[in-house]
Amino acid sequence: MTFSFRKQAAALATAMALALPAAAPVSAATPDNMLVMGMRIDDIITLDPAEVFELSAGEISANVYDRIMMFEPENLTKLVGGVVESWTVSEDGKTITFKMRDGLTFHSGNPVRAEDAVYSLRRVVKLNKTPAFIVTQFGWTPDNVDDLVRVTGDGEFTITITEDFSPGLVLNALSAGIASVVDEKLVESHAVDGDMGYGWLKNHSAGSGAFSIQSWKANESVTLVANPNYRHGKPAMDRVIIRHLPEPAAQRLLLEQGDIDIARTLTPDQIAGLAGKEGIVVDDYTKATLIYMAANTTNEALSKPKVWEALRWLVDYDGMANSFLKGQFVVHQTFWPSGLWASIDDRPYKLDIAKGKELLAEAGYPDGFEVTIDSLNTSPYMEIAQSLQQTLGQAGIKTEIIPQDGSALWPKYRARRHGLILARWSPDYVDPHSNADSFAHNPDNRLEAKLTGVLAWRNAWKDDEINALTVAARTEIDLEKRAQLYAELQRKHQTNSPFVIMFQQNEQVARRANVQGFVSGSNFDLVFYRNVTKQ
Repeated sequence: MTFSFRKQAAALATAMALALPAAAPVSAATPDNMLVMGMRIDDIITLDPAEVFELSAGEISANVYDRIMMFEPENLTKLVGGVVESWTVSEDGKTITFKMRDGLTFHSGNPVRAEDAVYSLRRVVKLNKTPAFIVTQFGWTPDNVDDLVRVTGDGEFTITITEDFSPGLVLNALSAGIASVVDEKLVESHAVDGDMGYGWLKNHSAGSGAFSIQSWKANESVTLVANPNYRHGKPAMDRVIIRHLPEPAAQRLLLEQGDIDIARTLTPDQIAGLAGKEGIVVDDYTKATLIYMAANTTNEALSKPKVWEALRWLVDYDGMANSFLKGQFVVHQTFWPSGLWASIDDRPYKLDIAKGKELLAEAGYPDGFEVTIDSLNTSPYMEIAQSLQQTLGQAGIKTEIIPQDGSALWPKYRARRHGLILARWSPDYVDPHSNADSFAHNPDNRLEAKLTGVLAWRNAWKDDEINALTVAARTEIDLEKRAQLYAELQRKHQTNSPFVIMFQQNEQVARRANVQGFVSGSNFDLVFYRNVTKQ
């Protein structure tokens, strides 16, 4: 086909809107050995696991690479070895020794070695891209990582951490996408001027996972092909095609026609329209993804704690959750998602215009101020932004919404060039420190520090008391005490930070009834295709 999926999506959306009631879609079907999904994937800016920090790319990475540690689709609650078979922790908790699984191979046919695991971790630290902080927090730097991450025997490697961390936290962190193991020989064969294959791996793959990347066409599609030698066996789907379909109406129409197997980003009204449709099933998945508003404190008005407090009282949480977000998001007001260990469900805030105006006056802005709201240009973000614009306006805060694609929004956010921002976040691994380290912990607020993976840094916010509490929680060995520390940290952050956390996602996935085995876990990158079959 010579036309783009985007043009086709727009044409199909228009066709559906204009269709006569009597018109029925022509039934089609995708091949039995192919999974076709429709979703929005314009947030992909790279497929290099050392750099991936966006939701769509993280999901793809989880299906292409095995990591050092993993949560498998058969049991998403149990942390297990990925490329490693076993591990031992030293008495002081500072050193972990891993034993590799025997017989693993990369997509290239090269064996998966301890050297590849070591190379992958060293590569992350030396490239130092946005998500590198997940492992550099262990005290690893480009200067010392070769000494702290080493091959120590046949099929064996050792990591040493220099900071105080619970060993359990370290193992959880090694289940993040940043701990994906890449094929050193293949990657280095494509290296240019010592870049460790960085230029090449942006749109290629070098993994050992269930699928490999055949192609990525920006804002159009990603195609994956099955790994016949995968350690759990060859997936039933020879190919997985992920089509960029930003219009929910187009997704729904294509699903009903059988042109796609799964629609991933339908709106509540589109989901409601599928009720009772023969051959269509809707599944619900509780996700850890949060939607929040944050204030860039380099803006004078947004630097004041009274303004932060006012913002929290100027959100119509329940109004949104009970209307255009119904079924897909619930109100949640702390940085660690509900349902995960050490989460709390405190909801102290509701819409109160009078209280918001009172706090703005105390901050020195009795007549409000002007500010921009940066937002993704898709549903439900635009609807949320418009609701915020309306309620903030009632208190005198005049806002201009700046809608944009994720590929433009996220670099802007990382450069601290926003005012207010409406954004989303999902943990990098299943430990509360994952979110605490980003929302609450900012060890160096200087612009030149470039801690771009840290949300507190992106908003130029640093609180010494909250920093200290974050460190205390991450190092506590006693699980009960650690949970108490995270509860205290969430409450302090909830009332004294430039973040307004609003909603937690319930993902509604619509699929053809013959498609079985799709798995979507709590995290954005706990989504798996390898067990999908067609009945």
